[in-house]
Amino acid sequence: MAENPTRNAKKTLSNKELTSMYIRSWFLLGSFNFERVQNMGFCFVMIPAIKKLYAPGKERNEALERHMEWFNTHPWLTAPIFGVTAAMEEEKANGGEVDGTAIAAMKIGLMGPLAGVGDPLFWGTVRPVLAALGAGIAMTGSLLGPLIFFVAINTIRLGCKWYLLRYGYLKGNEIIQDMAGDRIKKLTRGAAITGLFTMGALVCKWTTINIPIVVTKIKGKTTTVQNILDSVLPGMLALVLTLFVAWLLKKGVNPLLIIIVIFGIGILGKCCGFLE
Repeated sequence: MAENPTRNAKKTLSNKELTSMYIRSWFLLGSFNFERVQNMGFCFVMIPAIKKLYAPGKERNEALERHMEWFNTHPWLTAPIFGVTAAMEEEKANGGEVDGTAIAAMKIGLMGPLAGVGDPLFWGTVRPVLAALGAGIAMTGSLLGPLIFFVAINTIRLGCKWYLLRYGYLKGNEIIQDMAGDRIKKLTRGAAITGLFTMGALVCKWTTINIPIVVTKIKGKTTTVQNILDSVLPGMLALVLTLFVAWLLKKGVNPLLIIIVIFGIGILGKCCGFLE
């Protein structure tokens, strides 16, 4: 009896499925929930690959159920995990030595390191820098400020998702070796240092505290409290406020309460004349 060649044909994901996954990844957080966080979005992204690799039935149902487990990492850096997961599902569908447990373990193993890189790199560096650039231009009255921010941040976001999805798919399990050793630790540390350095620079630039209380007035020259503080250390009050807020956050004080109190002090200070 002749063997059916289509039965043993290797199932391979095409550019069509990868592109569909890429577009779906834009809506990863559309079904964010507080029970399993990004799980529904992850499963939604994987549907094109699962439909291509598994026929309707038990295996497809198991694959969908496998990707409904708890999942959470930096939303931009889910892309390489999608790629690796698709490659492992492809290997499993073709009878490889990959099972559902290995796929779940890979996802769990990559979540933490990628979140540790993404948060300081994108949230702590890229976004504040671009926001500062856009805000600086917007303060001159130009509409280019918000447009530059919108275009730049989305170009980086979509570019990362496009490249890293295909990178993860092509590398497969090898991506874990790429992240082994001290590489990921050094990258995370470097991203964190860069983010802190950037935020420190922005504090000095964008946080303005002025105490206009007059200390002396000699021959038409007025000296205020702010003049004295600036002569000692320009931006000292902004630095003190930042460190104080950081200390409060470390002590577990509600951030919303801190914001309300700062707003209240600012309004009261302006009305009473000791802040400007």
